[in-house]
Amino acid sequence: MAMMTVRNIPDEVHRALRVRAAMHGCSAEAEVRAILEDSVKAEGRIKLGSMLAEIGRQAKLTDEDFAVIEQVRDKTAAKPVSFE
Repeated sequence: MAMMTVRNIPDEVHRALRVRAAMHGCSAEAEVRAILEDSVKAEGRIKLGSMLAEIGRQAKLTDEDFAVIEQVRDKTAAKPVSFE
C-alpha cells in the first residue's frame, strides 16, 4: 500500500482534522484517508459486475439458465494483440 507525507499543513487545518477525527471516533490519519477516498470517488460510477448482477436479477435467471449459458460460451483463449 502506498504511503504519502503532506507537509506545511496550516495549524488551523490540522486542528480541524483532529477535531473532525475525534467526532468520528478515529485517528487523524484515518480521517484524512476517509476524506481522500471520498473526494476521489467517481460520482454515479456503476461497476460492471453490479450492473450485470442487477440485469440477472431483473431477468430472474436461475442457476440452470447460467449452466446453459456456460455450456454454449466460447472458451477459446483470446489472441494477443499485435502492434506490428
